[in-house]
Amino acid sequence: MSARYLSLSPFFYSTVKPTPVPEPQWIAFNQPLADSLQLPAEIASSEHAAAVSILAGNTVPSWATPFSQAYSGHQFGHFNPTLGDGRAIVLLEAETATGELYDIQLKGAGRTPYSRSGDGRSPIGPVLREYLVSETMHTFGVPTTRALAAVATGGWVRREESAPGAILTRVASSHIRVGTFQYAASQGGKERVQELADYVIQRHYPHLQHAKQPYFELIKTVMQRQARLVSHWMSLGFIHGVMNTDNCSVAGETIDYGPCAFMEQYNAQQVFSFIDKRGRYRYDNQPHIAQWNMARFAESLAELVRLPDETNDALIRRLSELVETFPAMYEAQWLQRFGAKIGLAQPTTADTQLIKDLLSLFAEHAIDFTLGFRYLIGELKEQPEAYATRQLFADPAPFLAWRKQWQQCVGKHAQALMAEVNPVLIPRNHHVEAAIQEAQNKGQLERFHKLLTALQTPFNEQHLGSELAQPANAEEQVTTTFCGT
Repeated sequence: MSARYLSLSPFFYSTVKPTPVPEPQWIAFNQPLADSLQLPAEIASSEHAAAVSILAGNTVPSWATPFSQAYSGHQFGHFNPTLGDGRAIVLLEAETATGELYDIQLKGAGRTPYSRSGDGRSPIGPVLREYLVSETMHTFGVPTTRALAAVATGGWVRREESAPGAILTRVASSHIRVGTFQYAASQGGKERVQELADYVIQRHYPHLQHAKQPYFELIKTVMQRQARLVSHWMSLGFIHGVMNTDNCSVAGETIDYGPCAFMEQYNAQQVFSFIDKRGRYRYDNQPHIAQWNMARFAESLAELVRLPDETNDALIRRLSELVETFPAMYEAQWLQRFGAKIGLAQPTTADTQLIKDLLSLFAEHAIDFTLGFRYLIGELKEQPEAYATRQLFADPAPFLAWRKQWQQCVGKHAQALMAEVNPVLIPRNHHVEAAIQEAQNKGQLERFHKLLTALQTPFNEQHLGSELAQPANAEEQVTTTFCGT
């Protein structure tokens, strides 16, 4: 079993109690997830009388020692040495039957020592968005935090306008970030960095404990996790929106869903986040930002990986050479992901151009990214009524030329492979926004639960042709998303 986060020095956290709310009510409870964790009985089911009160922060049971984590972070490239959980409180670390620890965290549970001028609350919109998107990402097989529950607070949260408040209970293998290491390096020095690194190795990467250079291998391993994660995002058209270093998990999970979105028409420069005015975190820049974040991670561990008598120049050169291996890691993962999307089980670098040519066609003809790939299965079927990618083109001739070349490359198992990796459904912005508006303005959750249920089976071909699978029309399009802080 890994040691609890509270075994670290208090330098890394502050104990804090959630702030009670006026009238907590259930929005959703994820019973299958609860069943997979060894939770205390009081929160193992929404049927327990105390559950809604505990997950709203109104009751702190005897088994809980709530705390918020301290960390630093580069926000849009600018370093802030003192950030931390401004509206998130870890209620407990649940231990599974196999000894794995999971953070059970309340997001929007009130002020903490790191809130600065914030109120520590969340409007209902970002809670519903994170619940829908994180659970969908899980069904896609993307490493991610999970949504255990959502509770309406009965209070109001003031942002640009007032909105009902809510609290999300989320589950993560940990909430340790690149920014946590930056905090240790900038505020605590080598001793604190080593304490944190040893803890992360024990909790997430125990196989590194006996490595010859464990801290150097830790950097490499986290880089590999990030390359794998971001390539998976890219293969789904997912845009995180705020890839600050404090939103980058060292466990390789998608974390801190804010103004995230899935693009519809393929556009490599797509941005949704209201605060990303210059497109730093646009779709096609995500792998570059991931590498940039990994460089900051390597800097934070620099003193731990220094060899005896190694000069600063030699150390920097060695770490730079390591970080420069990231593009190759990412490109290998990208090729595997996108190769599978077009039915190639073992794509080679020679197939890269074939994939890029298809993406160029999608961009030039404004093709929906999700349906463009999913409908490729129909191009291999003989039924005339099959959904096929060519149907999405006003002039299919350029696509048909590409298809001729592609059909010479795919094997007999291509359809099954493509069906496994190309979803029919994604959380389309206009449907998510419609669910939020219904909850926010009318206090109704029917649309949210209908969408949540459908997104639990996103690869099911029975969704083909359904309303939820269709792109937004002109008046429905949602081009801007918000994080709710």
